[in-house]
Amino acid sequence: MSIKKVFFPAASILALSIAGTTLAQADTAACLITKTDTNPFFVKMKEGATAKAAEMGVTLKSYAGKVDGDSESQVAAIETCIADGAKGILLTASDTKGIVPAVQQARDAGILVIALDTPLEPIDSADATFATDNFKAGELIGAWAAAAMGDAAKDAKIAMLDLAVSQPSVGVLRDQGFLQGFGIDLGDPNKWGDETDPRIVGNEVTAGNEEGGRRAMENLLTKDPSINVVYTINEPAAAGAYEALKAVGREGDVLIVSVDGGCPGVADVKAGVIGATSQQYPLLMASLGIEAIAAWAKDGTKPENTPGLDFFDTGVNLVTDKPAAGVESIDTTEGTDKCWG
Repeated sequence: MSIKKVFFPAASILALSIAGTTLAQADTAACLITKTDTNPFFVKMKEGATAKAAEMGVTLKSYAGKVDGDSESQVAAIETCIADGAKGILLTASDTKGIVPAVQQARDAGILVIALDTPLEPIDSADATFATDNFKAGELIGAWAAAAMGDAAKDAKIAMLDLAVSQPSVGVLRDQGFLQGFGIDLGDPNKWGDETDPRIVGNEVTAGNEEGGRRAMENLLTKDPSINVVYTINEPAAAGAYEALKAVGREGDVLIVSVDGGCPGVADVKAGVIGATSQQYPLLMASLGIEAIAAWAKDGTKPENTPGLDFFDTGVNLVTDKPAAGVESIDTTEGTDKCWG
């Protein structure tokens, strides 16, 4: 790669999804704080953390925002975990910059904070990060899309369906990886939307859900009905984009790519709804996170990064039934064996 990877109110507590017993009752207590408790990715993450916590005798308390982007509830959860004496916090942050002061409060209290999936900004604001290489995930689907289009890629009309206007790191990395993989020059690699390539029709945000994906796709089709490539931040957004395309009779001639690798998404690849998706492994992220908290509680050991990276890489595979030359991939049979949700 040619660029550097970037990686309270009492009423708010009521919005959190909570599972487990009082943390103070456990010798080793941990918190899991996810963006939502409805997205299959975070559901699987919670399952992985819960199973590993039970196996290792760690008492786990889980929290989630009401919607993706609900940072206030995540801050409230961190404050609760500090007050309850947690040994460690596993966090998928909605606002990767704004939550840093609360994370620092937890670390100052001696709590190990591990970012899952979404690096904080700066990345060393957490003690460790267990994540997909999100830039690589984007780069894989970008390279696949360019190869699948062949010579037509030079005249592509690309819709960019991103996550949120706050541009959390996970959204920036996937977006920028896709563009680089497709062969588009980046502007500032630490943000999306400043590229000047005329092939990019525009960027719209989706909140990572189906309704957001549908609305974003409708907006971009209004801007340019000839869109023929759609990048999506995740598979729920891809499903919404497909429905918008189907409503105007374009579902058969537009290439959609995505990131997640959940079982519904892999099924959409098999059905031809999505051309290719980059599969990540949330259960592994969460289970490794619990193991790291247990080690920290036992003797103060902190997890190490993957050599050459500033995070621990939990792996990624491109899933497609239409392999492209020069782009390593697995098919939907193998993708189904590895999928989640």
